[in-house]
Amino acid sequence: MMRTTIYGLFLLILFSLASCTRAIKPGALPSHISLGDTYYTQFVMRYEKDVHPTTNYRRGASIPVNTPVRLLKMTNKTIEVEVDNSSQHLTIKNVQKHTGDDVYQAFDKLFAPNKVDLSRFNALEKQHIQNGTVAKGMSKDAVLVAIGYPPITETPSLDGNRWVYWSHRFNRFNVHFKDGKVSWVEE
Repeated sequence: MMRTTIYGLFLLILFSLASCTRAIKPGALPSHISLGDTYYTQFVMRYEKDVHPTTNYRRGASIPVNTPVRLLKMTNKTIEVEVDNSSQHLTIKNVQKHTGDDVYQAFDKLFAPNKVDLSRFNALEKQHIQNGTVAKGMSKDAVLVAIGYPPITETPSLDGNRWVYWSHRFNRFNVHFKDGKVSWVEE
């Protein structure tokens, strides 16, 4: 009985330590990611209460594509940035089971040292990118810039003709493609 109790306590402590969020030291970051550096958002990001989950819910306030952010802190599960040289801080929570990405891969999808070249998109696409919306006729690349990546739990590959996004925890919407362009959006 005593041995079982001690073993159970040991497992509980081990599990607690394994699930802790650990700050990543600057020297441990990949060479292309540096604390204090400025990066640009790579798609329109939505957030609530200063948090953007990488599940990429389509609700809350938005931060436009190409907004400059300064990297403040990274942990094994979060990225903290200052938005556009303001006092606004945004925490990105990496939900790996929905993205398949570790925090570094999530960072690379969210931010880059250069702005997205919007000149490659047509007027319709630019308008919807600016609004963070999707419309018939948009290319897959334009959809990614307008609303980001869909969770992999329902869209395992971007090569498919249907991407499933989550409006919030319980509602989903589908973006259907034909020949690489949006054919319809199913709310």
